[in-house]
Amino acid sequence: MIERPDPQSLMSGPLGNWLSGQGQDRMEAKKQSDRYTFYGIVGAVSLGAFVLIVFRSFEPAMWVGAAAFGAGSWAAHRARKQVTDRIKGQINAEIAKALQVGYAMTVSDLSIFERAKAFEMFPDFDDHGFEDEWSGALGAQSFRLHEAKLTEEQGSGNSSRTVTVFQGSILSIGFTRRFIGTTLIERDKRHRGFFGGKKDSIEVNGTALRRVDMVDPRFEGAFAIWSDDGVEARYLVHPEYVERLIAVEHAYAGQDIRALFSGGELLIVIESGDLFESGSLDASQDAALLQKTIDQFGALADLAHRLNERPRAGFN
Repeated sequence: MIERPDPQSLMSGPLGNWLSGQGQDRMEAKKQSDRYTFYGIVGAVSLGAFVLIVFRSFEPAMWVGAAAFGAGSWAAHRARKQVTDRIKGQINAEIAKALQVGYAMTVSDLSIFERAKAFEMFPDFDDHGFEDEWSGALGAQSFRLHEAKLTEEQGSGNSSRTVTVFQGSILSIGFTRRFIGTTLIERDKRHRGFFGGKKDSIEVNGTALRRVDMVDPRFEGAFAIWSDDGVEARYLVHPEYVERLIAVEHAYAGQDIRALFSGGELLIVIESGDLFESGSLDASQDAALLQKTIDQFGALADLAHRLNERPRAGFN
């Protein structure tokens, strides 16, 4: 396990002093947010009533009122976000500094996302957003981690809506050895036949992969293993490893975890929700959010350490 920074030490140092100086900005952002929310409510009621009186129709009045309230809510969100993002960036940067790794709120390197997409580790989507990039080395292991939010437009006309189809973390871990083949692990429901039956083989990213039987029958029906090297796949995906994957899901209240062994890299995709949100307008939450972010990052870093096994004979 990595040695995690002490939240009290961070709060008693330069970070705590910096946070203490954000009181005025926090207060002003909260006032602006409350003001825009009030404007949205007043606009929704007054404009909705006006349209109802003029056109004597409830539906257009409802749409106009909803639009006015939505505009106020969006403005309130923007007023808060400018300050909370600055606080979040400072807190997360201090955590990264203590760990001697890199952190940026924006994502500059999308290579692990593109690799995961090429191997069909995400559902279909129309738009994407990325944030919270962590990178560097944990011990002898290189890693890169960032979050992704993928959305899809569903329906049409007045019934159209934007649906989040994935929100979670993408983690790349440099392994201590290169893999002979390509092995993909996923929840068994992801690749099914036309009538719901199990497929014997799939092709992803131009690579033909065959289904590999699970070594332990306890996990049959829970995970599917696809590989172009069945011997290596059975070596990699032993019962203890599958138990670790399930434990990671539980730790993050996540779902649909999937993993790719390819080249010298282990790629993990998990629907973990929105992590590392350490910024708040409430100063009393700073210490708790700092601790939560340290725990969230530390758990993923510990995962990188546990899953990176030492080479065994025949697989160097």
